[in-house]
Amino acid sequence: MRTLTTASCLAVALAASPIRCTPDVARGDEAPPSHPRADERARMVEEQIAARGVKDPRVLAALRAVPRHLFVPEAERSLAYADRPLSIGHDQTISQPYIVALMTELAAVAPGQKVLEVGTGSGYQAAVLAALGAKVWSIEIVQPLAKRAGALLASLGYAVQVRHGDGYRGWPAAAPFDAILVTAAPPRIPEPLKQQLRVGGRLVMPLGTRSQELILLTRTESGFTRRSVLPVIFVPMTGEVQRQDH
Repeated sequence: MRTLTTASCLAVALAASPIRCTPDVARGDEAPPSHPRADERARMVEEQIAARGVKDPRVLAALRAVPRHLFVPEAERSLAYADRPLSIGHDQTISQPYIVALMTELAAVAPGQKVLEVGTGSGYQAAVLAALGAKVWSIEIVQPLAKRAGALLASLGYAVQVRHGDGYRGWPAAAPFDAILVTAAPPRIPEPLKQQLRVGGRLVMPLGTRSQELILLTRTESGFTRRSVLPVIFVPMTGEVQRQDH
């Protein structure tokens, strides 16, 4: 796999060979001051994220670097760095910046590790993970969102593999994963996702129906440990998980 700078990646984002884009974020560098809306991202990180206890400098740098405004519809771009989720169409949302940062920090992703995202949505969370140097696979059940996110990520130079499909059974061909992030809430943890974690791997996801909690599930040599992090509100996970629940 070739490793290129962001500028180089923009020129070859659609090349046939896999490319990992490294805008120096994996080292904790901040976005260049000239980058569009960099000041807004800096305020977002300081006031909404670091102030609430997210400390990982690599995560904070990724949030400063990824242009969140490009991942929301044009009508919502004035609110792209506000402390709130935003609609991206098809009854789906992009999570508020703090939740993206918190889930990323809980996943504890190191450069070169393999990460599965269930629920690509706008592609923003996948871009943040890729900015950390992770190898990212992402599944989206809503076809127009999968198509749009895949094209946007490629155009920006983020080497994320995106496919349209039901994420309930994960991505067996790419497993095991060092981390799995789920961005929609199922009523219970999908067993296939648990089994696609490597030992030491971490699953971060919202769980529940009317009452939801963000959980961190870690696979150990003898099973799994589970930690409840905080109450959340996510869109429900759809597809096979609903049929299984019935």
